[in-house]
Amino acid sequence: MIDSIKALFNRVFEAPADAPTEHDLHVAAAALLLEVGYADSEISEQELARIAQLLRGAFGLDEEETRALLSLAVQAHDRHASVYPFVRLINERFAMAEKRRIVEDMWRVAYTDRRLDKYEEYQIRKIAELLHVPHQAYIQAKLRVKQQAMGGGTDKD
Repeated sequence: MIDSIKALFNRVFEAPADAPTEHDLHVAAAALLLEVGYADSEISEQELARIAQLLRGAFGLDEEETRALLSLAVQAHDRHASVYPFVRLINERFAMAEKRRIVEDMWRVAYTDRRLDKYEEYQIRKIAELLHVPHQAYIQAKLRVKQQAMGGGTDKD
């Protein structure tokens, strides 16, 4: 399984592909979540654990698959100076509901430490706009996750 994920990663991010696979999309989604973690110049172990939890919940992965996916997403993040390759894949293949979930999950990463850094908020706004997520959905996701993070509700993952 890990070898197949690595092969897919190499094909998608090193050579153009006509039809991205499900794993390609998982790497792209994971890379976008990492962008939020890295937005304030460093990503904490707590944020990495939260991203892993979100990926398991969103894609039904086991621990080994999650570790492999996260590792590939970190490599992809380190290789690309831009979020555009990841956004392009998501825009091509994800429905609006899936894009909204990514935005909500980005807020979950940002609020992992129960505070919002201005750079995290900027990164989420930029990615949400690139994903064509309506501003109202962006704000609703932010408020919902903030309330959950501050003890006002339970996380649905």
